[in-house]
Amino acid sequence: MIVCSCNILSDGQVRGCITPGPGCPRTPAQVYACLGCSAKCGRCARTIRSIMQTALMEAGGDAHASCATSCSTPCSLGQFQTTEDLEEVAA
Repeated sequence: MIVCSCNILSDGQVRGCITPGPGCPRTPAQVYACLGCSAKCGRCARTIRSIMQTALMEAGGDAHASCATSCSTPCSLGQFQTTEDLEEVAA
């Protein structure tokens, strides 16, 4: 299924760049970069974030399980883009 019509990205492509570990994209912007593009209108960011969370949960049972225990407080998994961030992307 196409989740980003601006960049023609599918849910499979998004899932393909999600792998538990320190190199895993943690934000929709990092997923775009991983796939060689950037956000255009930003409407797909919520869907990409949802796919990311689901893929990490399926891979490890807990989205934070792939993090080292030392990063539990500042872990970027809890710091996804907000709607305010998306307004900047759309501008």
